[in-house]
Amino acid sequence: MTDSFKTAYIRDGVLRCRGFFTSEEVDEIRSAFEAYGSRRDQLPESDVTLETDGTAVRNFWRMDTHDPFFHELAIRPQLLRVVEPLVGGEAVVMGVESFNKPARLGSAVPPHQDNAYFCQRPADVLSVWISIDAATRENGAVEYWLGSHHEPQPHQPSGIRGNSFGLVDPAITDRYEHFLGTVDPGDVLIHHCRTIHSSQPNQSDHPRLSLVIVYRGAHTETDEEMKDEYRRALGSV
Repeated sequence: MTDSFKTAYIRDGVLRCRGFFTSEEVDEIRSAFEAYGSRRDQLPESDVTLETDGTAVRNFWRMDTHDPFFHELAIRPQLLRVVEPLVGGEAVVMGVESFNKPARLGSAVPPHQDNAYFCQRPADVLSVWISIDAATRENGAVEYWLGSHHEPQPHQPSGIRGNSFGLVDPAITDRYEHFLGTVDPGDVLIHHCRTIHSSQPNQSDHPRLSLVIVYRGAHTETDEEMKDEYRRALGSV
């Protein structure tokens, strides 16, 4: 972790790290993911979100609680060495999840800030987005708004399963410079929990599989007022 790396994260709220995982490591993660998917019927219904066709998987949630491979992956030193300076100390794994974005079926993600879900105080939380497939404009690479993590924004129910909250005013993104997170397999994107981000549907013939690991600083705690507001909002729809 260099000072310039941390400075860029503090300024922009997102980093792109090329070649973070080797091709062999990507193959290892992909194989573990495929084995995990083959056991899908054994998972709790709450830990699988399907696309609108009712068949293709949109997301797997809490993968680290169901498979030791993903727990071990999340605590690998190569990740913790990068994450801990960014969350301000000891990193705690909040969860490992997938964003599958299948070809021609992968649905959009509305603009949002993750801490609307996480409800952590202080907001020393980030996501490490691991590219298993290449992410392109055509298959729905993640879009970020640089510097947007400096301002928490109000959210409301989005009506989208798997991304149930979105910005009340998406036009707020006009304030910020736009960055499209195109990546190759093995690249990593790291974003702050208040960095506004979204993605378009996958309209290509190529899947855009990614694995996401969420970390918080050990010093953070749940903001119960935020959590109650989140529950009330979801309960009203």
